[in-house]
Amino acid sequence: MSGNFVMVALDVPLNRLFGYAIGNLDPHVGQRVIVPFGPRQLSGIVIERRSDAGEFVGKTRNILAIRDDLPALPPETLALCQFVADYYHHPLGAVLSSALPTVFRNVPAFKSPAPACVYYAPDVAILLAQISARAHAQRRVAQALEQPYTPAALRRLHDSGLKWAKLWAEKGWVQTAAESTVLAEPTPNLPLNAEQATAVAALSAAHGFAPFLLYGITGSGKTEVYLQTIAAVLGRGEQVLVLIPEINLTPQLEGRFRARFPGVQMSCLHSGLNDTERAVNWLAALSGEAKIVLGTRLAIFTPLPHLGMIVVDEEHDPSFKQQEGLRYSARDVAVYRARSAQVPIVLGSATPSIESWANAKAGRYQMLTLAERAVPGAVLPKITLLPVKKAGLIDGFNRMAFAAMHEALARGEQVLVFINRRGYSPVLQCGECGWMASCKHCSARLVLHLRDRSLRCHHCGFEEPITHACPDCGNQDLKPVGQGTQRLEESLATHFPGKTILRIDRDSTRRKGEMDAALAQVHSGEADILIGTQMLAKGHDFDRLNLVIALNADTGLFSVDFRAEERLFALLTQVAGRAGRRETPGEVMIQTAFADHPFYHQLLGRDYAPFANRTLIERTEMLLPPAAAWVLFRAEAPDIEHALQILQLIRACFERLAPEFLLPLTLNHPVAATMVKKAGVERAQLLIAAEQRAQLQRALHQAMPHIEVIKCGKGRWTLDVDPIEV
Repeated sequence: MSGNFVMVALDVPLNRLFGYAIGNLDPHVGQRVIVPFGPRQLSGIVIERRSDAGEFVGKTRNILAIRDDLPALPPETLALCQFVADYYHHPLGAVLSSALPTVFRNVPAFKSPAPACVYYAPDVAILLAQISARAHAQRRVAQALEQPYTPAALRRLHDSGLKWAKLWAEKGWVQTAAESTVLAEPTPNLPLNAEQATAVAALSAAHGFAPFLLYGITGSGKTEVYLQTIAAVLGRGEQVLVLIPEINLTPQLEGRFRARFPGVQMSCLHSGLNDTERAVNWLAALSGEAKIVLGTRLAIFTPLPHLGMIVVDEEHDPSFKQQEGLRYSARDVAVYRARSAQVPIVLGSATPSIESWANAKAGRYQMLTLAERAVPGAVLPKITLLPVKKAGLIDGFNRMAFAAMHEALARGEQVLVFINRRGYSPVLQCGECGWMASCKHCSARLVLHLRDRSLRCHHCGFEEPITHACPDCGNQDLKPVGQGTQRLEESLATHFPGKTILRIDRDSTRRKGEMDAALAQVHSGEADILIGTQMLAKGHDFDRLNLVIALNADTGLFSVDFRAEERLFALLTQVAGRAGRRETPGEVMIQTAFADHPFYHQLLGRDYAPFANRTLIERTEMLLPPAAAWVLFRAEAPDIEHALQILQLIRACFERLAPEFLLPLTLNHPVAATMVKKAGVERAQLLIAAEQRAQLQRALHQAMPHIEVIKCGKGRWTLDVDPIEV
């Protein structure tokens, strides 16, 4: 390779590459190198080999070492990261740093551990016979070992899952084997209905770049379509990337994939893995050994030398958009990657995003529809609206909701009470003067967490003990206002004595393994009443759950966010989809104060298409995304005036552009953010729009060099391309 200098991408907040002399080393493009940077040493990626040091003036320094723990990144990965850097206007070094496992960002070399093995029980009945009937957690882990589990998956099942498996292996009740070894007969394909068969045939026959929108109602068997299509891709010797929105869905999907493809090596990539586990799985994908990669949004950057298909499940989910640092959309990057790699991509959802719906309507995506539930005889649940005005509520419940719960429990069925608000109560208020407990660092109320005896901010994490008297008037009769999951748990325990109530929210599943243990309780039938937030709304399949009661749904109807109704429709559809997924019909009750609202009329119609079509027309008429392209500059400073001043300087950079770049833009004025104060700083925002994304990108590329040199003092700004929160 010619040239005595290399251009290296480093994880620093500067939008440029750095030139170094190669010395007596021979680095290649894509390799990891260690270089001096001021007094420090940093890890970077070689982007280019050349005969000079580029823009660097002065004596260049030599690279210090080449790390062979990471094979040279393939050109496709470097090109993908370059696209992300260009489109989202983020330094390439920072993009590459985000794309790589943490161990490859460090200066020391990574030492790969011994090859991973899996644990499995040849005869689960024999294993269970050795475990006390009172050791419920151990029995759940033992039951799971009917299928092979990796050490990481065992730790997710329970903190002590791996320890128990090792102990059982020593006693001969459990065996171990290399992960790629065939340990069991694959579970058979499930029978397909006509719509599923059509979808599988279309996806399996696709070649080259072919984007599909798999629009299927909840329970229509989208996962089975994925599995049978993936089998065809694997049969061609290719790899498959499957993206899911949240880590909570990983164990369930991982189990189904491993059971269907027990002899196929699979890599899981998500935040629940430790650094070593993620690095090992990532390297298995890069080498081509892992044929299936299942992961959350960061997995989109995983190198796959034999990529044959990309699947994005629940493609509408906001979790695919990173909201800090590199603010990218994994779904959108997945579409670009599929186009670059010339492979098919499947975007699946019961409530597709309006952006994907618009692409399907315009013919850019091929829509495949699953309008029937996959289980023969299963039908969509009945939806009933329950009034909350003048209804004589009992602890926040309509009497009809309580009656339905009693009937369902009497039949031996499970009940889900859904409220997207954790904690005990969202407000602690003084009944005398109206004082409300507020966060000292945010423009938000403190949420009462009675069990922890604390008031907590769900935005910045600030926490303080519960005050016993109003700081304004001294009144000691402070009352919780509104309901959260903890308050529901307390009230339902009094109304349904003897029933097992299980609360599943971010607070109750904070520690590793708690979510998996809770879901195991649900599947085993130990829980009668589930109380959950949106963590339970999607992807989960509970056999005995036939009644869902949704509380506090109206909050999404009158939001300043133009996407609020779209998200509420998706959330309620997903929640409703948990009920009656087998032969027994399900029922969904939604408590509302606005039963006549047009939104509920369309929700009761059980057809997302009319809602999506109406919403798309409205956004086109109002030039809202996807009919327009947006970027949002946000500024933070000790005071709002400083934040607004930073944004005014940014706006001025656009105003000075040549007419061909400026005229297509709509330059709004800087305004305070919806939540002005957060985590001790005050915030403002500047929205810039254009009818075409290319116009907006051209203007950004012209303005950004001037914006990047703005002196912000104690403030700072960030850029969000295609924002989903405004």
